[in-house]
Amino acid sequence: MIDLKHSLVIEATEDPNFFGFYSPDLEGFTGVGHSIEDCLYKAKWGMEEHVALLKEKGLPVPKADPNPTVVIQNEKWLEKERVHAGTLT
Repeated sequence: MIDLKHSLVIEATEDPNFFGFYSPDLEGFTGVGHSIEDCLYKAKWGMEEHVALLKEKGLPVPKADPNPTVVIQNEKWLEKERVHAGTLT
């Protein structure tokens, strides 16, 4: 089970050794991993640190999502490039 408190988007990049990730729930939260599993691990702990930093700075903290989602997709620019090149199937 993936124990995240906020939704997560993981994006494949042109480089097969790197994935980017961010949370649409947590403004400013992003990261990079070497695999989907690496992104999930880094995101779990990174989200906790990000929320702690928001609290420390006195900034608003979004409530935990009772049903967070994890979406894995191509980066939007990569997807557009494939559509333009006619290679999206």
